[in-house]
Amino acid sequence: MTAIRTTCPYCGVGCGVLMTPDGQGGAQVKGDPDHPANFGRLCSKGTALGETLGVDGRVLSPLIGGVPATWNAALDLVADRFGAAIRHHGPDSVAFYLSGQMLTEDYYVANKLIKGYMGTANVDTNSRLCMASSVAAHRRAFGADTVPGTYEDLDEADLVVLVGSNLAWCHPVLYQRLVAAKKARGTKVVVVDPRRTATCDIADLHLSLAPGSDAVLFNALLVALADRNGVDHDYVAQHVDGFDAALAAARATDPTLTGLSDSQLATFCDWFTSTQRVVTVYSQGINQSESGTDKVNAILNCHLATGRIGRPGMGPFSVTGQPNAMGGREVGGLANMLACHLDVEDPSHRAAVQGFWHSPTLPEASGLKAVDMFRAVAERRIKALWIIHTNPAVSMPDADAVASAIKGCDFVVVSDITQTDTTRLADVILPATAWGEKSGTVTNSDRTISRQRPFLAAPGQARDDWRMIADVAARMGWEDAFGWETAAQVFAEYAALSGIAGGLGRDFDISALADADYDALPPTRWPVSTRQKGGRFFGRGGFFTPNARARMLPIIPRGLASKTAAAYPFRLNTGRVRDHWHTMTRTALAPRLNQHIAEPFLEIHPEDAAQLGLAHATLARVCSPQGQAILRVSITDRVQRYHVFAPMHWTADTAPMGRVDTLVAAVTDPVSGQPESKGAYVAVSALNPAWYGFAVSVGAQNPDATYWARARHSGGWRCEMAGIEPPSDWETFARALFNLPDAACLSVEDSVRGTHRLALMEGGRTLAALFIAPDPVLLARGHLAAAVGQKGSGLLAGRPDAGVADPGPMVCVCLNVGLNTITAAITAQNLKSVDDIGAALQAGTSCGSCRPDLAALLTQRLEAAE
Repeated sequence: MTAIRTTCPYCGVGCGVLMTPDGQGGAQVKGDPDHPANFGRLCSKGTALGETLGVDGRVLSPLIGGVPATWNAALDLVADRFGAAIRHHGPDSVAFYLSGQMLTEDYYVANKLIKGYMGTANVDTNSRLCMASSVAAHRRAFGADTVPGTYEDLDEADLVVLVGSNLAWCHPVLYQRLVAAKKARGTKVVVVDPRRTATCDIADLHLSLAPGSDAVLFNALLVALADRNGVDHDYVAQHVDGFDAALAAARATDPTLTGLSDSQLATFCDWFTSTQRVVTVYSQGINQSESGTDKVNAILNCHLATGRIGRPGMGPFSVTGQPNAMGGREVGGLANMLACHLDVEDPSHRAAVQGFWHSPTLPEASGLKAVDMFRAVAERRIKALWIIHTNPAVSMPDADAVASAIKGCDFVVVSDITQTDTTRLADVILPATAWGEKSGTVTNSDRTISRQRPFLAAPGQARDDWRMIADVAARMGWEDAFGWETAAQVFAEYAALSGIAGGLGRDFDISALADADYDALPPTRWPVSTRQKGGRFFGRGGFFTPNARARMLPIIPRGLASKTAAAYPFRLNTGRVRDHWHTMTRTALAPRLNQHIAEPFLEIHPEDAAQLGLAHATLARVCSPQGQAILRVSITDRVQRYHVFAPMHWTADTAPMGRVDTLVAAVTDPVSGQPESKGAYVAVSALNPAWYGFAVSVGAQNPDATYWARARHSGGWRCEMAGIEPPSDWETFARALFNLPDAACLSVEDSVRGTHRLALMEGGRTLAALFIAPDPVLLARGHLAAAVGQKGSGLLAGRPDAGVADPGPMVCVCLNVGLNTITAAITAQNLKSVDDIGAALQAGTSCGSCRPDLAALLTQRLEAAE
């Protein structure tokens, strides 16, 4: 069959993919060699997209109160309840909470309905948790939410500074692009991050600064630029306001607050000052802060002062976390924005949009941002809430309180493709089409608009998001304004509106695409209708402020004082892992993506672990004033003392005690409204369970334990468990766990060691096995996952037979190369580089995401040899 060109649904890199349907509901995946974002490269997640297709777990019909219903009944109810709330309580009694995973067309229709027709700006998006501080800083400095640079700048820079960005794991294709540039032209790389991440593998300098002190660092850099003749005074004089005040604030900042040595600061400032082509890439480590906007502006100040912006290999670069976070910003998906980068609170902008839409109303003030929105839900001020393609009961800070608020709301509708922690709280669930089934556009981090094209039929009664929103609008009396028949018509209207914005002097103008061949639309970087067509912004000024000059801001660093207390002495940093994304509703479906890291964990410094009596691979209880979690202990010097790290992916379906955002307080940046997700304060203690367990099975599992974390493998399911109290009978426990009441049970007990091993069998095949021990269970987990379902009970040994190799935990998930295979080859073949490993085993030669792990294994081998 013919390959379909579409766009990856994961991060903001926006990689092109070629999907070839197999005619049976699946498809083969290849990177698109012609797409400018990736030129054929894919990361481990993109490579595994074919494993995430299918209807398993999908919501296939509308549900009202958990009971299947018709579309007419569901949509009538949604329209009636939103209409009643507006009539009785006013327009600000309703709200939409959207997602960076929505397509631009879906986003546009949602914003048109709630702002232009319902009359409220209470619409926000999970991008508020991701990039809102960048948006706010761009608007303060540039007058618009404009990303100045392009991916080509990474190819052309001589120095790349990565700030709060674990590019190797969170944006692997961009990381590989940077690796290639470093190899080709000797690009220097500085990583600014309190934690030593995989990205540090290519760092020429790692600045492990004090958490939260990023603005201090860039203030120190601004001073150095001024003192060492690094300022481009001509550019500043022609295009920038506020230089003197920004520099005065920087001089008043104490650089020792970074915790860096004088030599580290000097080296960083020397490199930046003496290098013309500098790109500063920043991401969640900067944005997810109670002072994130100021941190971004501190970075922008340095690029504005030097004029290193909007020219090849120069500029600040915000890389986004979601596939259409940029598209959502462009259509006004945030509570303080209108479509096409227009402002809710600007009368001329409101008049232009309202006139274009012929809408009855537009709000005159910004609406509730995400954290405030869910507070309003908790206070019962929001009477009707529509959540689309996001899981706030897991991903919002203070997640338990958010879940409670949603549960208590008068009326909640959720549009999604599967059941989640959030859908289970809804009055109405609307089944949406998924990636691969729907048609639309997304915008990536460097302003490139790409098509998502369908290559599979929609299952059951699933419906496109824009269509169900328009159907509700029609039922509320606005059919004429929402009468599109295709996504292409939605896009054409949106593109035409951008021409109005362009006429008002705004940055976003794609009006030349209004009449384009939508089906054939190639990847297109905006703007497409001005002299800056497809290129960079601000190299020659032309900012979007009233006087067309950029604004440098005086930055007084905030939030540096430690908020630890005797009860909560650790600062918690949250983030992502290499092979999972968000709350794993897609990645958890791919068995190979569960092999690298299969459960939530807590990184803690060795000295802190020793003080707390924590051993590696045991379990820790982590508590904050908001909630608690139980996490697997990983003892490492990647984190500083009194600082811990945990990933945020796990949910009630995958690890109910691993929901990390239950620990995070709902503290926000006062400018952007973005929550501080990197600075919760927690207590850590040993859990000390009575037993640890590992379970593997062909069929589904129903774990019941103090702690459990389950994941798919290629032949079924696996589960890590632990309990404070042991059950009275392990066989009864195992039968309930695996739902195999009639299977034959073979058990082995070692009363001296306190271990139990049970296999449940039917027809001579082992359908499930359970391993119990008083300490973390040491087993060849990959071998067990491969062996379950086969004849015999040999897997109770917990490891392969003599002479059979155990590949060990998976390192390279693309090519299925395990830890034991790699370490054995390093020794036996005297491999001395990552390229040597690739030549011998192919590991690291596909997406390259595992190359930092391979480098770490080589380092360990060299250290052991010494």
